[in-house]
Amino acid sequence: MHYFLGIDVGTYSSKGVLTDESGKVVSRAVTHHGMENPEPGYYEQDADKVWWNDFCILSKMLLQQSGVEPEKIACVGGSTLGADCLPVDKDGHPLRKAILYGIDARCVEEMEYLSQYYGTEKVKKLFGRPICSGDVSAKILWIKNHEPEVYRRTHKFLTGSSYLTFKLTGKYVIDTFLGMASFRPLYYPDGSIHKEMCKPICMPEQLAEGMPVTHICGTVTKQAAKETGLKEGTPVITGTGDSAAEAISVGVLAPGDLMVQFGSSLFFYCCADRLIQDERVRGNPFLIPETYSVAAGTNNGGTLQKWYLEQLFSECLEKEKTAGLNAYEEMVKGISEISPGSDGLITLPYFAGERTPLNDPDARGMIVGLSLSHTKRHLYRSALEGIGYSVAQHIDIFRENGLPVKRIAAAGGGTKNAVWMQMVADIAGVSLETPKEDIGAAYGDALMAAIGVGFYQGFSDLRQVIQKKCIYKPDLERHELYKPFRKLFDELYRCNQEILHSLSKHNK
Repeated sequence: MHYFLGIDVGTYSSKGVLTDESGKVVSRAVTHHGMENPEPGYYEQDADKVWWNDFCILSKMLLQQSGVEPEKIACVGGSTLGADCLPVDKDGHPLRKAILYGIDARCVEEMEYLSQYYGTEKVKKLFGRPICSGDVSAKILWIKNHEPEVYRRTHKFLTGSSYLTFKLTGKYVIDTFLGMASFRPLYYPDGSIHKEMCKPICMPEQLAEGMPVTHICGTVTKQAAKETGLKEGTPVITGTGDSAAEAISVGVLAPGDLMVQFGSSLFFYCCADRLIQDERVRGNPFLIPETYSVAAGTNNGGTLQKWYLEQLFSECLEKEKTAGLNAYEEMVKGISEISPGSDGLITLPYFAGERTPLNDPDARGMIVGLSLSHTKRHLYRSALEGIGYSVAQHIDIFRENGLPVKRIAAAGGGTKNAVWMQMVADIAGVSLETPKEDIGAAYGDALMAAIGVGFYQGFSDLRQVIQKKCIYKPDLERHELYKPFRKLFDELYRCNQEILHSLSKHNK
C-alpha cells in the first residue's frame, strides 16, 4: 500500500492528511497559528516559525498517528496562502516576514504607479482587470520602494508554496497557474519569465521557475527528512495556493464547476472552457490542463465572524472555556428563527476592505436599518447574509460571462455552519454541496501528489474518488424574500462609497 501526504498552511491554521490508494484519509492533523497586523492594512506571517514549522509538526504527527512508515509515502504535495510575497537571500533565508495575500493593502501607491506605467488599455490586456492588492508584483515593488536593503539582498521573491517546496527540495519553483494568477504580468502561461515585464518591478533572475502543479520538482533532502520525519528522496510535487488545492479537493474538475471556499476570507474558483476577462474578477489558465479559471475573493468570512464572536458574544467564548461547547455553534443558535433580511437589517461586510467584485481596499463595513427591536443575533445573521449577498454577486458575474453555474461546491471551515450554508443556497438560488472529506486543501494536495507519481492518470480520475456529504437545496420562497434585500445591498455600497473612503482615512 502506498500513501500520499498533503499539507496546507492557511491564515490561522495548518492542516495535513495522509491518503491511501483509494483516496481515503487514513490520518489527519491540525495545528494553529496567528497572523500579525503590525499596522492598519498590513498582514504578515513568519515563513519559518509559521509555514515551515507547521509543516514539520504536521508531517511528524501524521506519521506517528497513522503508524505509516516514511518509506511508504509515495509523494508529497503542499499548499499555502495564495498570493504572498516572501523575499529570501541566496541561502533561502527569509529577509523579512511574508507579506500576505490580498488582505494586505499596503501597496496602494504601487498599484497606482503600475496602473499609470502600463496605461489603462495595457493593464486590461495584461491583468484582465484593475491591478489589485492580491498582485504580488505590487508587493515586490513596495519592498523595492520602502525596504531597498531587503530588495538589494533578495535572491528570490517567493510565494508560500514556493517556500515550502524549497525547504523540502532545495528547488525554487512555482506552479504555472499561480505564476499567472498571482504574479501578473511576470510569467507567461508556460511558466517562463516575461523578462520585459519585469523591468519596473524586479530582475527576472529573482523569480522562481514555473512548473505544472503536479510536476515532480525534486525530492526530500537529507536536512528536510530530518526535520519532517519523511524519507530522504521522497518525490515532491510543485504544489500551489490553498484555494486552488481546495477547489480540487471538492471536485472543481471541469467547466461549470464552482467552488466557494468559506475560510478566514472567501475565495471563488469557477472552472471555464475559455479565458474570461472581466475587470471585477480574475481570469487565468487553470491548473487543470486545457481549462481556465475565473477567480475571485472577498476579505470577509471567518475573520469577520471571529470579530463578532470576540466583540458581541463573549459569553459563547466563556461557555467554550468552562463547558467545552463550541463557541461558534453557540453563537449561531437562534438566528434561524429570524426571518430572511434580518427584520430589515443589512450589513456591508467590508470590515477589512474588499477584494472582488469591488476591488476597493478602502471599503468599510456598514450596518443599516438598526432599530430598538434588533438584537445582537440580528446583527450576526445580517453579517452572514451580507457575505451571502456577496456570493450571489459573484455568481451573477460568472453567468453574465456565459458560465452556467448550477451548483456550489463549498469548502472550508464555514461549511460546518449548516444554518449559514442553507442561507447562502437560499440567497443565491443555487444548490450548495459539501464534501465528505472536509479537511480541504490538504486533501487536494494529497490527490495531486498521487497524480504526480502516476497513481491517477489525471484530474478526471478524481471524480471517482471525491464524495459528497450534504446537499443544501435552495428554498425558492425564501429566495424570493431575499431579492429586495439583495438589491438594497448592491445599492448601499454604490451610494456610500465616498463616505466609506473618507471614514477609512480615520481608521487606526
